[in-house]
Amino acid sequence: MKQWYKVIDVALCHDCNNCFMADKDEFVDNDWPGYTAPQPRHGHRWIDVRRRERGTYARVDVAYLPLLCQQCQNAPCEEAGNGAVYRRPDGIVMIDMEKAKGRKDLVDSCPYGVMWWNEEAQLPQKCILCAHLLDDATWQAHTTRCAHICPNVVMKTYFIEPEEMEKMIVDEGLEVYLPELGTKPNVLYKNLHQYTKNFISAGVLVDGDCYEGATVTLRSKEGGIACTLSGAGVANCEDTSILATRTTNFFGEFKFDGLNNGEYTLEVDAGGRKHSSTVTVDDQSLNLGFIEL
Repeated sequence: MKQWYKVIDVALCHDCNNCFMADKDEFVDNDWPGYTAPQPRHGHRWIDVRRRERGTYARVDVAYLPLLCQQCQNAPCEEAGNGAVYRRPDGIVMIDMEKAKGRKDLVDSCPYGVMWWNEEAQLPQKCILCAHLLDDATWQAHTTRCAHICPNVVMKTYFIEPEEMEKMIVDEGLEVYLPELGTKPNVLYKNLHQYTKNFISAGVLVDGDCYEGATVTLRSKEGGIACTLSGAGVANCEDTSILATRTTNFFGEFKFDGLNNGEYTLEVDAGGRKHSSTVTVDDQSLNLGFIEL
């Protein structure tokens, strides 16, 4: 059966907060019977743009992560709700405004921190993926308000079969946020590594000048030479420790991104002049300055 999915490209988000304002415009002081009570004027961030700065001057970048209800298939709030939270057949997770009355405990059941408490209404609330609009045949945009307003097309809403989404995940390299939670979200991210992982970057100088065209190799501390024999008895060998290679640009710079925590070996070959060092990524991106050869 078709499901509603949202895909968010972290690389395209500029933190303009148009999505945040569209959400406020749609839900603050607006009652949508059967869907949700009015959102309070202050305090709630049903879509919250999180920020992360990586690296140090001058090799630094900033990533923005629009975070909202993940529309989980294994929703912890649904499990804790005892009927106060339910998942529609189309994948949208909803809060029953009658059964959830007084259930402040449900706010803490969300591991993503995207459920909010409405003190005046005594209700937990969250993003409902604009279900009231998606159910409305006259809503010509046929998407959520946040996706409709985004100038950079950071967000896209899809109503497709799970098999189609599985193909899209592979084709576009989509990921879920905090996969270790095992909640199986229907919200997926592209270029998520810019927010969740780290990079190693540096410049290469030869005789004091920026060196363009140096080959830089990043190796893991694990791996080695793996060989297989062909039918003709010929050995085909591969160095499995090599994670990636880069070529320095006009400014002599290189960058390896999407790295997990761990120890790496960095090797530089600039026209025969070589360098090797061990670097450790520990929850921080590394600007190694200049490697002088």
